[in-house]
Formats: sequence, structure tokens, C-alpha cells
Amino acid sequence: MKQEEILLLENQLCFSVYACSREIIRLYRPYLDELGITYPQYLVLLVLWEHETCSVNELGQILFLDSGTLTPMLKRMETAGLLIRKRSIEDERKVLITLTRMGIELKEKAFCIPTSLFEGTGTTEKEFLQLLKQNKDLLQKIQKINQGRE
Repeated sequence: MKQEEILLLENQLCFSVYACSREIIRLYRPYLDELGITYPQYLVLLVLWEHETCSVNELGQILFLDSGTLTPMLKRMETAGLLIRKRSIEDERKVLITLTRMGIELKEKAFCIPTSLFEGTGTTEKEFLQLLKQNKDLLQKIQKINQGRE
């Protein structure tokens, strides 16, 4: 790439990933609106459907979110009846998150989301799996760089 092309927006990987992420989230919106949740709330639910119980700290590490972002969202989800937040008996500094029956039942309604989105993009399963692997590999490389800076 020529030097004068390096700083063109169209040549920035960060922008391409950012724009793609925003567009993917837009694809999710109608499905999530039907469930009455936002995309970040969907991510929280995905983690809790997999792990059943998580501390706020663990949830933040998995989702790359700080407690200042998570706490208000978790409070809204608790008010909506999707989850319960309670202090750990062993360590009162730790807040544990578990799903309510309503949060668990949303899982059945959410099964169609990934399939519908996948089919809607026209991407083959092989292409999808390649993109997912490349993205995960890139994320791991970037995490190593950032961990070295801390």
C-alpha cells in the first residue's frame, strides 16, 4: 500500500470492523425488539444461558465491558424481570447474576435469531465459520498486544 493510501478511511481495518459490527447489530434489532431487549442485553443473556451464574466481574471480562457500563444495564434487566443480582455469601464484594424463569424462557424465543441472520446474509456456513475464526484469531492477537501494554 502506498503511503498516501495508508490514511484513507476505506483502508482502515478498524473502521471496516466497526462499520460491520454496527450493521450486524442493526440486523439483530427487529428480532431483539420482539423480545423486548437491546443488543448488549442479548449478549448478557447469551453468557448467562451458557454459564447460568456469573459475577459482574466475570461477565465484564467475557463481554469486554466495565462495571460502570454493566451495572445500569443489569439493573434495568432486573427491573424487567430477566435476572437477579445478589451478593455472594462467601464474598460480599462479589455480585452474582442469575436468570429468572422469564430470562430462561427467552432462550427458546431466541433460537431463531442466529439462523435467521445467517441465512439473511447469503453467507455459506463455510464462509461464516472462516470469518468467525479469522475474527477470533485477530481478537486474540490484539488482546496479547493490549495485555503487554498494561
